[in-house]
Amino acid sequence: MIPPEEASARRREIEDKLKQEEETLSFIRESLEKSDQLTKNMVSILSSFESRLMKLENSIIPVHKQTENLQRLQENVEKTLSCLDHVISYYHVAKDTEKIIKEGPTGRLEEYLGCMARIQKAVEYFQDNNPDSPELNRVKSLFERGKESLESEFRSLMTRHTKPVPPILILDLISGDDEIDTQEDMILEHLPESVLQDTVRISLWLVEYGRNQDFMNVYYQIRSSQLDRSIKGLKEHFRKNSSSTGIPYSPAIQNKRKDTPTKKPIKRPGTIRKAQNLLKQYSQHGLDGKKGASNLIPMEGRDDMLDIEIDAYIHCVSAFVKLAQSEYQLLTEIIPEHHQKKTFDSLIQESLDNLMIEGDNIVSAARKAIIRHDYSAVLTIFPILRHLKQTKPEFDQVLQGTAASTKNKLPGLITSMETTGAKALEDFADNIKNDPDKEYNMPKDGTVHELTSNAILFLQQLLDFQETAGAMLASQETSSSASSYSSEFSRRLLSTYICKVLGNLQLNLLSKSKVYEDPALSAIFLHNNYNYILKSLEKSELIQLVAVTQKTVERSYRELIEQQIQTYQRSWLKVTEYISERNLPVFQSGVKLKDKERQMIKERFKGFNDGLEELCKIQKAWAIPDMEQRDKIRKAQKNIVKETYSAFLHRYGNVPFTKNPEKYIKYRVDHVGEMIEKLFDTSA
Repeated sequence: MIPPEEASARRREIEDKLKQEEETLSFIRESLEKSDQLTKNMVSILSSFESRLMKLENSIIPVHKQTENLQRLQENVEKTLSCLDHVISYYHVAKDTEKIIKEGPTGRLEEYLGCMARIQKAVEYFQDNNPDSPELNRVKSLFERGKESLESEFRSLMTRHTKPVPPILILDLISGDDEIDTQEDMILEHLPESVLQDTVRISLWLVEYGRNQDFMNVYYQIRSSQLDRSIKGLKEHFRKNSSSTGIPYSPAIQNKRKDTPTKKPIKRPGTIRKAQNLLKQYSQHGLDGKKGASNLIPMEGRDDMLDIEIDAYIHCVSAFVKLAQSEYQLLTEIIPEHHQKKTFDSLIQESLDNLMIEGDNIVSAARKAIIRHDYSAVLTIFPILRHLKQTKPEFDQVLQGTAASTKNKLPGLITSMETTGAKALEDFADNIKNDPDKEYNMPKDGTVHELTSNAILFLQQLLDFQETAGAMLASQETSSSASSYSSEFSRRLLSTYICKVLGNLQLNLLSKSKVYEDPALSAIFLHNNYNYILKSLEKSELIQLVAVTQKTVERSYRELIEQQIQTYQRSWLKVTEYISERNLPVFQSGVKLKDKERQMIKERFKGFNDGLEELCKIQKAWAIPDMEQRDKIRKAQKNIVKETYSAFLHRYGNVPFTKNPEKYIKYRVDHVGEMIEKLFDTSA
């Protein structure tokens, strides 16, 4: 049972909570009443605002529509006025531009093109809107006149500012890669920048608006003439200024050479001059002496003009490539892209044709030289052909996009030169074999025959053109292996060819040697020629080239030389056989000689003396130009004769076979040696 105190406390607590809840409920009722009142006030305000908006809308909309109509009317009026002004302006174009058109575009191209644009628009307007208007004919006439003036200005600019490139500048251009150590390529400025920009603007206008391509013909004709004159000027420069000391480069190039001594000088392609120098060199070294005549035309004594012509042509080829490249760069700026290849093809035709004609003339001259057996002249083909082949990749690049007939010109010339060169090589080999044996052509002193020296000199020239000569020979091969020949294949062909020439030369020399009545002189002749051939091979790279297919060539020539020395030594047998021990009487000391025995000794001394004097007199006029060989042969012969004579003299010198011993014992042993020492020495 709950105590009365707790129950009383619980009742008071409940009553307090009930009172608080009643107060809260009363507050909520008051708030709801206020909210209802505010809602009613808001609805009343919105209803009033809606009523006012409807009144405003009914007042504004008519005003807005009226304003919009007024604005549209104003725009139409402005457009009409603008159209009227535009149309009226077309009627004033002819009058406004006529003076400028008549005066031409010179000095004010931009303004002139602006006038032409106005005239063109006027023409288009009248054609579309009033084709029967007299104004159309007027602006048309003015447009045509303006177009003609622009064409004339284009021609004038190109003519006035197109000048041949100076030869010195061309030489700098084609030699820049080798001679001047610069990172930037040398660029020719064909036209001043302002002129270039004007020609470009005129070109674009004529193509786009003038519907005219005649200016492209004008362009290629003027530039073609310039290109041709530039190359001809270079050629003339060579003729006037070239000398044996080198090519006339510009001071810039020459100074650069002095500053850079490590740079290799440009190789001159002059083959004839080199042959002369070689001939002189071998003469100084004692490898050849006097020469007889031969139906091979000698190389020495030729005019240096031939070298100059070769140099000029080779450099003109290089100049054409460089100048053509430069011309194409200029052309791409002035001529529209789809016309560039055709225009360039036309531009280079004259210069290219002239180069090809000159090349054909060289081939023709070479063919005539072959008929005359003038193979030194044929050598002009080699440096030119080598240069054409080296330049062909650049040629092909420059001519890319031109007509097939243009591209085929250089390959055609190369093929012609290869065929002619191969013909010359084969004819030379045949001529070496068939050179006639004419007695009056033979050197009386048995020295090197001109056929030998010329043959060796010709072969030595091939060393500078091994690839070219090998390719010539390979080009005539019909076998499947030749269709894709390598450098090794062509080198073997050249080696085989040189061996063939040497073989033919050896056979011919052997035949020629039979012209001599004296076998000893014949041996000296063969010895000199074989020795000259061997020394010439050894002094050059010919020996390595021959060794490609003939490993024992050096040993073979040494054996031939030794054989001829032995043959020569047999000529002394008729001298030494008089004093040899064979068939000599045996004498006893103190026993008086019989008349027959005394006579035999006298005959022996006389035979030796006469034979010695005769041989020394004859062989003194013979020649062995090689000092080493000369000394070797004389020493060997001297030892043989002195030894034999010394033994004979020791045995019979004190024998009383005559009352006048000085009549028979004419020479001391040392005196005999001195006489033999004077053999082969025409100056003694």
